[in-house]
Amino acid sequence: MTAQPPSPRTVAGWILRRPTALSEAEELQLKNVLAHCPELGALTRHVRSFAVMLTERQGERLPEWLDAVRQDDLPSLHSLATGIDRDRDAVTAGLTLPWNSGVVEGHVNRIKMLKRQMFGRAGFALLRKHVLLYS
Repeated sequence: MTAQPPSPRTVAGWILRRPTALSEAEELQLKNVLAHCPELGALTRHVRSFAVMLTERQGERLPEWLDAVRQDDLPSLHSLATGIDRDRDAVTAGLTLPWNSGVVEGHVNRIKMLKRQMFGRAGFALLRKHVLLYS
């Protein structure tokens, strides 16, 4: 009896996790899957190198990463590279600079929640007062 192959979701989880966080069995299974699919091997290399770039703030490596992505036959990553090229300066800054807009995004999320809660109950004036008074 042959072993059942892992699900695509399981393989994606293995690829997206830090290599050091995989158990020996998971690492062995991933190596087996990658041996049978060279495209997944290339995808794994690109995903992991991007993750290192992101976590270690190495935005200066972005151009070489984009070149490496374009050299492989991975259409979905090519579309990602094209999207990154549209605003390369912003992506490089996001991968390099220590600042982020997390606090602002939290406030925006809270205001949207209030707006949804008050939908159909009152007009903009009451929503404005609610946001200003309860912030």
